[in-house]
Amino acid sequence: MQDGLYVALSSQIALEKRLNTIADNVANASTIGFRATGVKFEDVVSSLNDQALSFVSSGDTYISDTNGPLRETGNPFDFAIKGDAWFGIETPGGTVMTRDGRFTLTENGELVTIEGYPVLDAGGAPIQLDPRNGPPRAGADGSLRQGDNLVGALGLYSFDPGPNFVRFGNSGIVPASEPEPVVDRIDAGVSQGFLEESNVNPVLEITRLIMVQRAFENGAAMIRDTESSFDEAIKTLGSR
Repeated sequence: MQDGLYVALSSQIALEKRLNTIADNVANASTIGFRATGVKFEDVVSSLNDQALSFVSSGDTYISDTNGPLRETGNPFDFAIKGDAWFGIETPGGTVMTRDGRFTLTENGELVTIEGYPVLDAGGAPIQLDPRNGPPRAGADGSLRQGDNLVGALGLYSFDPGPNFVRFGNSGIVPASEPEPVVDRIDAGVSQGFLEESNVNPVLEITRLIMVQRAFENGAAMIRDTESSFDEAIKTLGSR
């Protein structure tokens, strides 16, 4: 009886974590460049008195690698990545990876995010443009030109977010290891005048939310029934 209580509690812990990730996905369904969070659960088997019990692990979070749809904006400072790559930005906490390509140009010619963080080139240096020459023209490889002059290139990076990754803001990811510049790859590029929408499917996530909520409620009911059985057993044994 006690073992059943422990199994039910492990399930509740796992379901609570899944509820939190789904709620976060739904909240960011309209966030530019957002990648949905998933949770991978595993069985944890424990042997006691020659009986094997299967518990649910608390789960490891992972990030979805599905690309979001592209939306045309016509803004020359909006950029979307095609393929498996990320923009690099410089923040007070270090280099951060993002798919949010809403950039702008400062009075000093520095290309920055809408939060004011410098956008990095493939060498990890902030991109510097000439503010007198207007918006740059971006090539499919991320190269930036003003007039006929090549003035820089958007850095595209690859990295492994790994399990239990750390977010920065809504759409940024803090890399656990040094990201690698993407070079000479035809499967990754840049589209100017476009933005990548969130890859969250709101209808699917809300459906999952309802299912997990029901499972959580069923687990809570099971725990209450088990506790009630304990109480009855104690009363029965105590009256003898």
